[in-house]
Amino acid sequence: MPTFQSTPQYEHGLPESLGVLLVNLGTPDAPTTAAVRRYLKQFLSDPRVIEVPRPLWWIILNGYILRVRPARSAKVYQKIWTEFGSPLLLHSRDISDAIAQQLTARISGTVNVELGMSYGEPSIPAALGRLQAQGARRIVCLPLYPQYSGTTTASVFEAVTAEMQSWRWVPEFRFISHYHDSRGYIAAQAQNIREHWEQHGRGEKLLFSFHGVPRETLLKGDPYHCQCQKTARLIAESLELANEDWVVTFQSRVGRAEWLRPYTDETVAELGRQGVGRLDVVCPGFAADCLETLEEIAMQNAEIFSAAGGGSLNYIAALNARDDHVAFLTRLIERHISGWPESSPDWSASDVAREQDKSRQRALAMGASS
Repeated sequence: MPTFQSTPQYEHGLPESLGVLLVNLGTPDAPTTAAVRRYLKQFLSDPRVIEVPRPLWWIILNGYILRVRPARSAKVYQKIWTEFGSPLLLHSRDISDAIAQQLTARISGTVNVELGMSYGEPSIPAALGRLQAQGARRIVCLPLYPQYSGTTTASVFEAVTAEMQSWRWVPEFRFISHYHDSRGYIAAQAQNIREHWEQHGRGEKLLFSFHGVPRETLLKGDPYHCQCQKTARLIAESLELANEDWVVTFQSRVGRAEWLRPYTDETVAELGRQGVGRLDVVCPGFAADCLETLEEIAMQNAEIFSAAGGGSLNYIAALNARDDHVAFLTRLIERHISGWPESSPDWSASDVAREQDKSRQRALAMGASS
């Protein structure tokens, strides 16, 4: 028989709350070889990330990758690490805190927002545990991935539902799987680019770089490639760009298998050889700046562009905790809690408290211990 978790001490009439779980990919605890090894082992052990037969992959991962890659990756993390820690974690926390502030002001009842990471800390089980302890009877989960992919979004769904399967009292649950073409998201991306151009000038071409995935995932039915293309097209239309003014590419490939094309580094090099004097790069698949944007794009690909004969590569920052980004994500959450008590203008925290107290008194009269 399975063992199910219980609240530490169940009491009748406990106050209920709305829980919001935000999830991002994750980060090592420190830019050290040991910390990166722990992070990579968890990340690369996820079968949603690496679709290779487990026995074979175990040998490859433990026999080679985790012996070589952690030290190399730690040096890369050191380039972008701040005195306060990982940029991804800092930006994700800023987004979470800002959404919590807006939701508290906009909806009735008690709402608690927690941040969890698929890999590393704060973990998804820990974040869910905090929501459970806060009395969350309704939970909405928002992975901070605009475009759906089985390697990211589906992995979050599995981790969240696996954790809640061990709960004795399972909450109502809703899951936001994508927002790649939502009007508010596209508007925030376009405005972010406009403001960058106003402050720094405009390049000759705008390159949209999305995180790559193996091409096999597309052939198996993953919609990620199509959603990336649509995101870029909608942003380009909002900016009124001609077709020749922008291009979509995919970055961060590893291994020998073919990934989604065209590749970012190869495209950047070709544009450099063509003599492009200034190239602007934006990464609309990343809600927050991280290793892949701050080091891979702004550093590595800038060097590739220059070495190939190009001028300057200018990275346009992720949306991070911009006001329009936070406002959009808050509205997105509000739409997905429609029908729940907290979304009703008639919801009154004081009325709920009185009803909960009456419920507790009735339970005590029937013999309940607490």
